[in-house]
Amino acid sequence: MGLFLSTFINKLDKKGRISVPATFRASLSEQSFQGIIIFKSNTHNALEGFGIDYMEGLSERLDSFDLFSENQDDLTTAIFAESRQLPFDGDGRVMLPKDLCDLCGIDEKAAFVGLGKKFQIWNPEDLENRVQEARKNVQDKGLTIPGVGGSK
Repeated sequence: MGLFLSTFINKLDKKGRISVPATFRASLSEQSFQGIIIFKSNTHNALEGFGIDYMEGLSERLDSFDLFSENQDDLTTAIFAESRQLPFDGDGRVMLPKDLCDLCGIDEKAAFVGLGKKFQIWNPEDLENRVQEARKNVQDKGLTIPGVGGSK
């Protein structure tokens, strides 16, 4: 799987269809499901987006919990029960569910934000605030990226 990079702001039509950025579609082109998986973020007023292979990886990682444990049940419910599979149409668009758009304040435009192996979909105005907050957090906390194997 390729990486999701950059930010793209695309128009949402009256039917709720939106074009997924071409570079995002290219990153997903080798997957068994030609589309995206989205669910409501647990930390932001946005949608989390993935390809099907990443979701399969999440499922495997959740197998490390006892099958009927409360933690496993909470995580799988928060992730998989609320996930939506959105297939690409012939023009590379998906239909964003109205209820999820309403939750995130997405109406005429949506911002696709590449975050490496995942992406998010935001109301563009809310995204600008998030980007400023993230930059401030990085500076204030002196955050850096760990080296390979956890070394600096």
